[in-house]
Amino acid sequence: MPKTITEQATQTGRRIEHDSFATVDREAGPHGYDAHQWTIVRRMIHASADFDFNGLTRFHPQAVSAGVAAVLAGSPVVADVEMIRVGLSQARLAHFGIQVHQFISDPDIIARAQADASTRAVQSMRKAHEHGLLNGGMVAVGNAPTALLEIVRLVRTEGVRPALVIGMPVGFVSAAESKAALSKLTEVPWILTDGRKGGSALVVAAIHALLALAEERQSQSVGPVQPPGSRT
Repeated sequence: MPKTITEQATQTGRRIEHDSFATVDREAGPHGYDAHQWTIVRRMIHASADFDFNGLTRFHPQAVSAGVAAVLAGSPVVADVEMIRVGLSQARLAHFGIQVHQFISDPDIIARAQADASTRAVQSMRKAHEHGLLNGGMVAVGNAPTALLEIVRLVRTEGVRPALVIGMPVGFVSAAESKAALSKLTEVPWILTDGRKGGSALVVAAIHALLALAEERQSQSVGPVQPPGSRT
């Protein structure tokens, strides 16, 4: 059954996207991902034109099922940077009742980071925890390794339990190390990219793939989903 919310809005757009996915499938070569994991990895490759993510992307065993369940439940997304919030389709999020939060530019976060000699990313994750957004929410980190390290700390020492952590910070200082730390967590599901490669665009792609999987699950259980504003 065709998806109506998480597909491109025009026939031409859908054709281009589907042709792009077919190219990724053809050129990616062998992989060890299951069908749902590959839906996510393929979209990440499509967003970056980087086939290294076939192999660099790793999944906790419950990551996809937990992510789809969180989407269907309308769980909030806590992002490390505004780029993720802006990159996500507002129409697709609205269909599931999902709100995206990021605090990194809030004046109080800047003040806290200066007073604590930490980073805004660390303080923004602490603020999200104070606001009750982390337990049961989806954490999306594409830029700031210190945000991901703080999430790992909160899980280990304060019992925070996000529904899913997508950890894909890019960079040369602590990026690989933060993802290695995430990979050792057994308490919460996660999706990550090994090493230095990552970025907010990849996190956006992964979330869009989860939205598409959730709509597919939804359509199987309740029938076709009508586009926003359509008449039955």
